[in-house]
Amino acid sequence: MATNQDLQQVARALVAPGKGILAADESSGTIEKRLKSINTPSTEDNRRAYREMLFRTQGAEQFVSGVILYDETIRQKAADGTPLVKVLSGKGILPGIKVDAGTKSLAGSAVEKITEGLDKLGERLAEYRGLGAVFAKWRAVITIGDGIPTDYCLDTNAHALARYAAICQGEGIVPIVEPEVLMDADNTIQRCFDVTCATLRAVFDELDTQRVELEGILLKPNMVVSGKKCAVHAGVQEVAQRTLECFRRYVPAAVPGIVFLSGGQTDEAATAHLGAMNQMGALPWVLSFSYGRALQAPAIKAWAGKQDNWKRGQAEFAKRAKLNGAAAVGKYKPEMEQEAVAV
Repeated sequence: MATNQDLQQVARALVAPGKGILAADESSGTIEKRLKSINTPSTEDNRRAYREMLFRTQGAEQFVSGVILYDETIRQKAADGTPLVKVLSGKGILPGIKVDAGTKSLAGSAVEKITEGLDKLGERLAEYRGLGAVFAKWRAVITIGDGIPTDYCLDTNAHALARYAAICQGEGIVPIVEPEVLMDADNTIQRCFDVTCATLRAVFDELDTQRVELEGILLKPNMVVSGKKCAVHAGVQEVAQRTLECFRRYVPAAVPGIVFLSGGQTDEAATAHLGAMNQMGALPWVLSFSYGRALQAPAIKAWAGKQDNWKRGQAEFAKRAKLNGAAAVGKYKPEMEQEAVAV
């Protein structure tokens, strides 16, 4: 069984300088939508082929420290029979696993959500550990709206996140704690700031109560941004400043790293925001990325479901990984987006 020192070592490895995490843990419904966007049926073979394309990208290990897998993917084999987990580990990339069971309506609320999946979590983690996983992820969803989020929603989701984290550490798995404040409404950046502060306060209170060792976790939060439907959107510098202001208040220095989710931002915006934060001076934690669509969108478009396009898809994925790696060490510049993709 992994010791506390082992957990800390894995957590630190996931936020090694210039590296971040690929979130390839899309649910069956989400990956179906992504494949549908390129007119490709969501068959098991197509899902495997797409993810194998990403995992086999030459040089990706320079910028990708770990990959969050879905239950199907952690069990799949590449076209040549190699387990996909071994494809990753053979490149020095750490395999992880999504363990929550998705969201459902919060009891007593018509609009707020709670994440399920605590039942038999320890048993599932033991199985995933046997399949090669060394870290896990659990996502809680916090919605901004009229009168929400309520304290009830924040408290119940924080409790579930902390319970998950404690069970993970007990099973020798590093937990990625993901409280996501959604950016789908018309709220200002100030409203996002207030809700994100309240969310983080509730989460870290619960992590402390449930005796989770902060040195052996990673935090995967939203950035503090304007809602998608807001009339005025905050610029890159304001997003970076407000995000760091919030996190300095509520994220303890014991946490080794913060790996942001992109949360519906464009590829370029997610990279620019991360880069700006890392250019704002010394921080108590490593700031990196755990992006899904913001790493994959150009790649899936270039691949278009065709084996002949593998190199194009891999080149696009490699470019976004490289740019986000630069952002993770404060060296990203917008003009880098114009660099040609080498196929």
